[in-house]
Amino acid sequence: MPKTLRRTVSCATVAATLVAAPLVSVSSALADPAGTGLVIGEAYLKGGSANAPYNGKFVEIANPTASPVSLAGWSLQYRPAAGTGSFTASALEGTVPAGGTFLVAMPGNGGATPVGADLPTPDDTVSLNVSGTTGTLALSDRTAPLTLPAGAVATGTPGVVDLLGYGASNTFERTVRPVTGTNAVPNALTRTGTTDTDDNGADFVETTTPTPRNSAGQTSGGGTPGTGTPGTGTPDPGTPTTPAEQVTVAQLQGTGAASPYAGKRVTTEGVVTAVYPTGGLNGYTIQTAGTGGALDLTTHTASDAVFVFSAATVGSVAIGDAVRLTGEVSEFNGLTELTVASTADLVRLPATGVAQPVPATLAFPRTDAQRESLESMLLAPQGSYTVADTFTTNQYGEVVLASGTKRLIQPTEVARPGSAEAAAVAADNAARKVVLDDGASTNFLSAANQSIPVSWLTQGPVTVGAAATFSKPVVLDYRNDTWKFQPTSPITGATPVATLPASFSNVRTAAPAQVGGDLELAGFNVLNYFPTTGDQLTGCTYYTDRDGDPVTVRGGCDARGAANADDLARQQVKIVKAINGLGADVVSLEEIENSARFGRDRDAAVGTLVAALNAATGQDTWAYVKSPAKLPASEDVIRLALIYKQDRVAPVGESTILDDPAFVNARQPVADAFRPVGGTADDDFLVIANHFKSKGSGSGADADTGDGQGASNASRVAQAKALAGFSTTEQAKYGTDRVFMLGDFNAYSQEDPMVVLREAGYTDLGPALDASEWSYVFGGLSGSLDHVLASPAALADVTGVDIWNINSVESVGLEYSRYDYNVTDLYRDDVYRASDHDPILVGFDVASGSGTPGAGGTPGTGTGTGGNGTGAGSGPGTGPSPVAPTAPTLTDAVRGGVTAPATVRAGETITVGVGTARAGERIAVWLYSDPVLLATATVRADGTVRVTIPAGTTAGAHRLAVTAADGSLVGWTPIRVVDPATGTLAFTGAELGGGLAAALLLLTAGAGVLVARRRRQVRTA
Repeated sequence: MPKTLRRTVSCATVAATLVAAPLVSVSSALADPAGTGLVIGEAYLKGGSANAPYNGKFVEIANPTASPVSLAGWSLQYRPAAGTGSFTASALEGTVPAGGTFLVAMPGNGGATPVGADLPTPDDTVSLNVSGTTGTLALSDRTAPLTLPAGAVATGTPGVVDLLGYGASNTFERTVRPVTGTNAVPNALTRTGTTDTDDNGADFVETTTPTPRNSAGQTSGGGTPGTGTPGTGTPDPGTPTTPAEQVTVAQLQGTGAASPYAGKRVTTEGVVTAVYPTGGLNGYTIQTAGTGGALDLTTHTASDAVFVFSAATVGSVAIGDAVRLTGEVSEFNGLTELTVASTADLVRLPATGVAQPVPATLAFPRTDAQRESLESMLLAPQGSYTVADTFTTNQYGEVVLASGTKRLIQPTEVARPGSAEAAAVAADNAARKVVLDDGASTNFLSAANQSIPVSWLTQGPVTVGAAATFSKPVVLDYRNDTWKFQPTSPITGATPVATLPASFSNVRTAAPAQVGGDLELAGFNVLNYFPTTGDQLTGCTYYTDRDGDPVTVRGGCDARGAANADDLARQQVKIVKAINGLGADVVSLEEIENSARFGRDRDAAVGTLVAALNAATGQDTWAYVKSPAKLPASEDVIRLALIYKQDRVAPVGESTILDDPAFVNARQPVADAFRPVGGTADDDFLVIANHFKSKGSGSGADADTGDGQGASNASRVAQAKALAGFSTTEQAKYGTDRVFMLGDFNAYSQEDPMVVLREAGYTDLGPALDASEWSYVFGGLSGSLDHVLASPAALADVTGVDIWNINSVESVGLEYSRYDYNVTDLYRDDVYRASDHDPILVGFDVASGSGTPGAGGTPGTGTGTGGNGTGAGSGPGTGPSPVAPTAPTLTDAVRGGVTAPATVRAGETITVGVGTARAGERIAVWLYSDPVLLATATVRADGTVRVTIPAGTTAGAHRLAVTAADGSLVGWTPIRVVDPATGTLAFTGAELGGGLAAALLLLTAGAGVLVARRRRQVRTA
């Protein structure tokens, strides 16, 4: 029977498409972004080879529309991977049914003895001799051979309806789709979704389970296609060759990954537990009566439920119905299905005496085998769940979760690439990942569905790191090569909150944590901030909103940002609020326009942003470091910049740009030294802003080696080495060894470039002092591409670090660049999703006792006791250092008044509570047995401060005490410190082996940092 294409896009696959799309300048063919025409749905090109599941090759053409499409005058065409001449064309005949597929067969490999089963009866056969591993396929609306240039196919290329470049093909849509292995490695390329986002590398994924389906709905060889009219919903399934066998659902499912009845016609009974009449799934689930509840997965080895694909009967059933069904069993991309072709194959059974299934009360299983034993069953998920990714939430209404209280982690964030420890992290990620879906395959960004409110996000913020709490049962489903929790009926943004199966905690923070210190600096990626908007240039193409209005530049010109002034205003207000909200005195900027590329002053764009920052503060707060007289001969269209608060610091001399061949494919670092206002040369510190080569492309020595570091790792290593040398030179130039190197290094914390910088003597402050937060989320995995590295002299003055999670953890739908893409307006003029990278904030003390800069307005003289920054004498000044209470005074009588986690790990940053009554007060936090000053900090409005347990703290029982500014004891609380090397720390709360524990120890220990605020000597009069 015709089968509506139901492949939705998985989070891991799309992570390279929509979020990056507005930033990509390559112009390539847009085959069908709205889902209004035919596409290549699947290509299985290794048929007949060793290990092949089928003896013939096939291309499946998909029709996502509501009308049949004739292929008269159309052709399927092929050209070898390195070819530049004409394609070989083979004419097509037939009709692709509405919402269905059309199977085109091709000769398989293997000669007279091909390997594999027969394909379902093909709708058409062509004689193309296609490579199984590399080449270019084209679906054309003409029969004449195409002649296309190598490279990305241009927009609107005549004759190209859809194109797939795979393997090492030189012709493709945006990026080529890689193929794993030789012909002996059985796999196929299947489209992720019914629309064509114009990117072969993202639109297609590999599957080891090819799913040929002809226009009659057949999925296995033998039999004759039905004679019913395609697209009517009630086709003739053909005459079965054998009668249906009566089986239980558990027998149908079997105990393995695939059903033992696949390709056979069976009859089974069950109770309807979920129904999906809208949204594209076109089916329902049934479960054996009375099953579920508290299951023991050591003995429960076969699922008691199955998904029923049946457009013909889905509208005729309701949750709770007892039914007898007859249909064909199949495996659709790993999900066992029973296809019920017509209402005649549905029999309602009496409800009397039928025990309703109950949800299985289980935590999410860590193995596929255990998950298979629960496939399609009702679940009441037990335990904790944490949001790990929201990248595709605004498009497909799905939220990636991690079982447990921790996010999913990039392996190379905590372990060396290619190591056993990295493999252990990857395995842990796979064991904990599950996707919360919305019971539909709706693409909320397609023209057909933009008027439907997007699921989950409409009802409230869904933020990475938030806890997901289940209040209603879900179905354990398998689609798009991932396990999913499906609600028992489709949901959208219009679904009342009370009826949703899950809710999310609000983990947003209105401001970064207090980091202490006399001064603060930060790095901020401004997401291609371009005051030169697309409408000021010629040739620009755009991404448009649902009304067709341009929002961001797509290509055709050098601009990369907003399409016009309105779009720039939406982008700018978020960036301005976020930077002003940081509280930093010096900020490095990445991805800001290099205005020289547009014939303007090089600093025009940064000047525009500074003017906006000052307009928001109502005074001349900010200034920018001007470009040096000596500039590189060649620069990118984006650049780095440094801005600073004029009443806090001032640049020392002219800035310097590193003009080194290592940065030919990246942005050249810029450096300048700063001196606190009222300070001396002893207080100078050097800041170097960086933006290394990205991971997305590279060849030769820069090719992706598969060790987890991505492409262009060799370039980033060379850039790290050049940066280390540059730092040494600049230290001599400016006369200071207090250096902070910060920015987007495009390398996670344990990757080669960061090792180069650590071995050069620098400490990566994020993993060393704030190891529980990360700056970036990609592919559902959290890690830090953004870093602040401190030289030993600078490290001695560091008082605190905070990664302010306002960007990477938020849905891309909140960006200015996604404005008005859906009827739900997710945009707000606040700090959340101002960029895709999170800013990192560092607090540090000045080097001498010569006074502290003001905190706004006139700089303080350093002789006062603190103020609000509007007069003279703000900041801590030169008052006495805090004095630790003696251990005998920490008695049970004064225990309390302080809250902190009962158990922490060495190197962890924690929240200490002292009550809102002390908001605004200055306190000192101490760790006993030996009194170690963790921090002196100002209590936030919520009554808390953030402190870091020193990485070298001895494991065991300790006491955490707090004293007020006058030295009096606020209170104390017991606290247990865990040594990561003991193996007691794990992502799931279970014990880990020594390898991963050692990696975590390396991460949290940094360079043996003890987080103690530097005590300055009191200046004598």
